[in-house]
Amino acid sequence: MASRSAFLLFFILSLAAERSLASVFSSRLIHRFSDEGRASINSPATSEPFPEKRSFEYYRLLESIDSRRQRMNLGSKSQSLIPSEGSKTISTGNDFGWLHYTWIDIGTPSVSFLVALDSGSDLLWIPCNCLQCAPLSSSYYNSLATKDLNEYNPSASSTSKGFLCSHKLCESSPSCESPREQCPYTVDYASNNTSSSGLLVEDVLHLAYSANASSSVKARVLVGCGKKQSGEFLEGSAPDGVMGLGPGEISVPSFLSKAGLMRNSFSMCFDEEDSGRIYFGDMGPSMQQSTRFLPYHNEFVAYIVGVEACCIGNSCLKQTSFETLIDSGQSFTILPEAIYREVAAEIDSHINATVTKIDGGPWEYCYETSVEPKVPAIKLKFSSNNTFVIHKPLFVLQRSQGLVQFCLPISATEDVIGVIGQNYMRGYRIVFDRENMKLGWSPSKCQEDKIAPPQEASQGSTSSPNPLPTEEQQSRSHAVSPAIAGKTPSKTSAAASLAPCCHSSMRLFNSLLVLRLLLRGVVSYM
Repeated sequence: MASRSAFLLFFILSLAAERSLASVFSSRLIHRFSDEGRASINSPATSEPFPEKRSFEYYRLLESIDSRRQRMNLGSKSQSLIPSEGSKTISTGNDFGWLHYTWIDIGTPSVSFLVALDSGSDLLWIPCNCLQCAPLSSSYYNSLATKDLNEYNPSASSTSKGFLCSHKLCESSPSCESPREQCPYTVDYASNNTSSSGLLVEDVLHLAYSANASSSVKARVLVGCGKKQSGEFLEGSAPDGVMGLGPGEISVPSFLSKAGLMRNSFSMCFDEEDSGRIYFGDMGPSMQQSTRFLPYHNEFVAYIVGVEACCIGNSCLKQTSFETLIDSGQSFTILPEAIYREVAAEIDSHINATVTKIDGGPWEYCYETSVEPKVPAIKLKFSSNNTFVIHKPLFVLQRSQGLVQFCLPISATEDVIGVIGQNYMRGYRIVFDRENMKLGWSPSKCQEDKIAPPQEASQGSTSSPNPLPTEEQQSRSHAVSPAIAGKTPSKTSAAASLAPCCHSSMRLFNSLLVLRLLLRGVVSYM
């Protein structure tokens, strides 16, 4: 061990001897099995002698080390991550605002939260030290049985840490009296007067690899300690918090991928029975269709795609191209006014019934008949002949006394960007491939054994002790928004880079990278 330590010390000193301002530096490379490497590493304490050069054992050992290193480099990224309580998502209809939810565990000891899955915002927030929150007792919600919802207390978690105003991801830092204060946040959502506000903290999100339910992955993420909620959050939508899945730097997928725990992608699948799956790191099947994400004001701040044409059945409508946000946090779909009029009129022409106004209903085109009509599918055409097919455009409200009430669940907006809500994502495995900046989709029944990508090595306990940029890497002049404000893209919410890059920091990184590779070869024999 002393000989190895001396060898590593010699290596580090040889790097440090280079002039700090030199633009090029060099160092001798020593193969671990060379005579010089053997002399530097081998010692009486070595548990196994080095094999003879070019012997069978020599090559077998090299291959085994390569395989082991490949698993270290790619093992976690080849697998998908799921919440520690499982990949399943649920929807309870109007009881929880028609959104999809999943149980997650946060903190140490872990506490469970039923969070809404929202690809249209970035921040993960949960009710915390509440001043104004939704009721958390199961007696308020028909679908919760006897399991109460929880409230987060950062002081009760041994892994929580205050998120300071000095951090570059704290947008509120200009209003802080001191950079050492805890960063406040406010997220305003598109729904009228709906918001969450409180303080930002860091804590551990508990996950597992989908191929190994007993594995444990602890990822440090940014959490909004939601002290005060308003609007629909007080009326049943997301009473236990929201998991923002957007492209911003503070979203859970961003932290997981930057920590090297997964590929920079995730998928959600919603079936026809109000359940589904979520997988972090899922790149989707090779046969899936896809289309590129589009920037908003030259920045990728939301999952926006461009529809080239809307078709009803085999009839494609003229001048129906538009851009749309793909938003699982939006219950139903919204189209720009002109596109909505074309689509709604074409659908209406296939229905042999009179439009009926349903009291309290949000939609214009509703009907009441004895038999649910069959209408053509809505097809959204994208580039390269890719098509997203909505097989069941109508939404059944209720059946009673021999009558069926149903509506076209689309609303109009004056905005130029529409929103595809989760109601039209059903029956698909939707892949948000942030690594290749594209949206993928393929038909799926959302069964666990069908959706998980191919697995490699099973994992034990894994953690990301510090995926967040350190305070020393931050400057208040680089503050960015903690979340996309609401469900509509905000130019000010664009993410900035995690850390400044300079010559000396990159030089140090390269030196440490070489040292890390050498250490892997040495550790293999300890």
